[in-house]
Amino acid sequence: MEKKRILFISQEITPYLPETEMSKKGRFLPQGIQEHGREIRTFMPRYGSVNERRNQLHEVIRLSGMNLVINDADHPLIIKVASIQAARMQVYFIDNEDYFHRKAVLKDSKGREFDDNDERAVFFARGVLETVIKLRWAPDLIHCHGWLASLVPLYIKKAYHDDPLFEKSKVVYSVYDESFKKPLSSAAVENVMIDGIDAADVELLKNPTYENMMKLGVQHADAVIQGSETINPELAEYIAASGKLNLGYQAEETYIDAYNDFYDKVL
Repeated sequence: MEKKRILFISQEITPYLPETEMSKKGRFLPQGIQEHGREIRTFMPRYGSVNERRNQLHEVIRLSGMNLVINDADHPLIIKVASIQAARMQVYFIDNEDYFHRKAVLKDSKGREFDDNDERAVFFARGVLETVIKLRWAPDLIHCHGWLASLVPLYIKKAYHDDPLFEKSKVVYSVYDESFKKPLSSAAVENVMIDGIDAADVELLKNPTYENMMKLGVQHADAVIQGSETINPELAEYIAASGKLNLGYQAEETYIDAYNDFYDKVL
């Protein structure tokens, strides 16, 4: 029997970023799932704070070179890769000078969210999917972590669903105890739109709050996981009311086995 292919799309992964609940899952979940006999690929943004020399990142020339048009401007897509030797796994990085070379991750040094975070989310989501197409690697299941990956379920179900690589892909979305205070740009709806997406699909983004970005992810996912012990109460209610297949919070000692079993249910 062929190994099932699991694509992990993570907002943060340690050791490239400091340890958090999300970054630790971004690091150890793919390894654990690979050890359960699955084939994996893992992606994250190449934030400016990721030290390329120390982490031995190098550009993958054959995957780089495409331009993504966002807000009427061309943005080159650069793909880099690094290996976590202990886990025998590679991490692919989505890179772009306009969006990911600043030293901070999602907020500036004063704690203010970047004004172009909506564009960065679009670039990250589309960049991952275009790279997977170049790799000609058809994922059976796509597991998204963090609000920056919240557009992936929408794109998979509406814009990329006709692509043979994604037509059978199931999407799982993990919701964590995170947030942002300032709504995203008022141009978020226009920036998200590509062929295949209608205004009705992104109705929530007319008010691009953290809660609405997350609801958009949940709305278009096939299943949802509660990644933190406590999450935004409004989102917890939304998930419960959605009727989606969902998995409650799992402790650190048990989550890999629980997620692996949950993937089987989703598939």
